[in-house]
Amino acid sequence: MATSRKQERSIPLAYAERYREFAPALPGADLPWLKNLRQEAIARFSALGLPSPRVEAWKYTNLSTLAKQPFVPVDDADIAVSPADVAALLPPEDGPSYRMVFVNGRLRPELSAVGELPPNVRICGLAQALTDEPAQLEPHLGRVAALNGHALVALNTAFMEDGCLIQVPRDEALEAPIHLIFLGRPGATPPAYHPRIVVIAELGSRVTLIESHVGAGQGVYWSNPVTEIRAEPGAVVGHYKFQDEGPGAYHIARTDVALAAGSRYESFVMAVGAGLSRNEIRVALGGEGADCRLFGGYMMRGRQHVDNTTRIDHLVPGCTSRETYKGVLDNRSRGVFQGQIVVHKGAQKSDGRQLSRTLLLSREAEIDTKPELEIYADDVTCSHGAAVGELDDDQLFYLRTRGIDEAAARGLLIEGFMGELADEIGFARVRDRMLATVSAWLSERREEAA
Repeated sequence: MATSRKQERSIPLAYAERYREFAPALPGADLPWLKNLRQEAIARFSALGLPSPRVEAWKYTNLSTLAKQPFVPVDDADIAVSPADVAALLPPEDGPSYRMVFVNGRLRPELSAVGELPPNVRICGLAQALTDEPAQLEPHLGRVAALNGHALVALNTAFMEDGCLIQVPRDEALEAPIHLIFLGRPGATPPAYHPRIVVIAELGSRVTLIESHVGAGQGVYWSNPVTEIRAEPGAVVGHYKFQDEGPGAYHIARTDVALAAGSRYESFVMAVGAGLSRNEIRVALGGEGADCRLFGGYMMRGRQHVDNTTRIDHLVPGCTSRETYKGVLDNRSRGVFQGQIVVHKGAQKSDGRQLSRTLLLSREAEIDTKPELEIYADDVTCSHGAAVGELDDDQLFYLRTRGIDEAAARGLLIEGFMGELADEIGFARVRDRMLATVSAWLSERREEAA
């Protein structure tokens, strides 16, 4: 049921009241520049409110059920979580990493293992950075993920309590990935948390970031993370995310990326969890020769809803972007793909290509696909495509004639469909985990059908 206009007006007022209550206890409350930023953010959210389907970018994702939940900022930092609890929700680590673990958005040092860092590399919690070195954070926080017209970025900025700061100095190549693990634990009252991740890859540096968002328990909670990434000239950033939140979770994430000349950003998002999830990515190609690659996979069943919304801005000549999203929808699940490539005036020699493909396993599953190209230059190479279909009957028949039962044959075709994405991923550990996620989803589906 849709949220009424009266309810929509009451939501920002409620959050404004909560902000006044919680603001004095937020990290960096005594920093004038941060206080001003937070106040501007809550004012912006109060003016905008939660986005509704009347907002074009949210036409296919309705937050009315989220609006009815009595979310409160996290106040349960003492939730008991052991390393075994975290390990039980994740596949085994298949190599070294700098690991940071967050429970309901708050960093838990006793569960983390960052270890010894190379000189001048900074990996620390956001709350710690605001306490120990706020001057290092001030030039970066809120610069890439600006408030603009995005209500949930504004809400995150007002209430961000923790997260992390990652800064890799000039020409430094981190061999091990940075693994951020976000564990959601519902409580008696549905918690909401708003982590902020800030990544600065300096000139010629290389860094790999893996995010794991997992849920424990059946209750309701809301994860509203915002990530802002700045890649200086020649920097290379790999950013890989696995979203397997609890069934009652809302996961609404926003990533903003600014690429300088000759820099490269590769993103892969795999979504199988949460009742309602949205992953929004915006990339600004701001220097000649910048390269952006966005890949995503999703597998939904039941009444799950997943939304992948992207925008890539070619701002200057000679930049490249590639985008491929593939998904599988079963039962009454629903998917959304909105991909926009904008080639701005003067951005000649731009090369942007986009593809979305979805496999429907049920007549009740639904996908809304909206690929868009906006081109304001005349010397470009751009294309987009979208396809929706069912499993191929001829391929199923071929497998059945080879003695493979129908359920196994369907599983093989689904694995093959999703497995094509693995070839696009530039990091072997992520490829392996992606294929394992597909296999696990199919096993769970078979068990439910048995």
